[in-house]
Amino acid sequence: MSTENTLMNLMLDGGWVMWALLVLSLASLAVALERSWVLRRARNPVTDLAAALRRDLGSAGSPTAALDAVQRVGGCARRVLAAGLRRFDRSPAQIEAAMARAAQTEMRRLRRGLGLLSSTSVTAPLLGFLGTVTGMIVSFGAIANFGTSHPELVAQGIQEALVTTAAGLAVAVPVHLAHSLLSSWVSRIASEVEDLAHLLLELREREVPADGSSRVPASSR
Repeated sequence: MSTENTLMNLMLDGGWVMWALLVLSLASLAVALERSWVLRRARNPVTDLAAALRRDLGSAGSPTAALDAVQRVGGCARRVLAAGLRRFDRSPAQIEAAMARAAQTEMRRLRRGLGLLSSTSVTAPLLGFLGTVTGMIVSFGAIANFGTSHPELVAQGIQEALVTTAAGLAVAVPVHLAHSLLSSWVSRIASEVEDLAHLLLELREREVPADGSSRVPASSR
């Protein structure tokens, strides 16, 4: 028997639950691949960004130069740092608030779709167990109607129960693993952004002129 026929037979043996699990698995695969691509592009070159901040926020530099530098480097942290650098002439609290708002926007963008993976990892086993229940209902219904004279009908219900249970777990395990890995990736990026934002605030406290005057031209705000 070919693999295609075997998979199709399993889908048919499992009933409608198998098709629901198929939809969830395909949607989760698409989300996992798309999020992997997005998070790969969002990786922060932390060393380069920190070096740009230290170099261009020194007494010989300016926030304008630092802004240009971080925007060239890349990573999702550049938008957070840019929000702070555009307000470098304001109070630390205002700078921190601007960066916090930008960071929240970035984290929402990075976490988009992860809710589907979390829901699928919980829903897939429940669908499998639902298939188990419906399969057993079929088996006991066959016994009630025909006794033991038609064992193939009883076996059909048991097969549906076992197939859906296995399929639900087979979908849930890799999806749960993907969700855990991607969430960990997002957390690591968030930690990098937080560290860079703290570095900017430290440099602002150290390098801002005593009179509080702006070193950012009005055109760059």
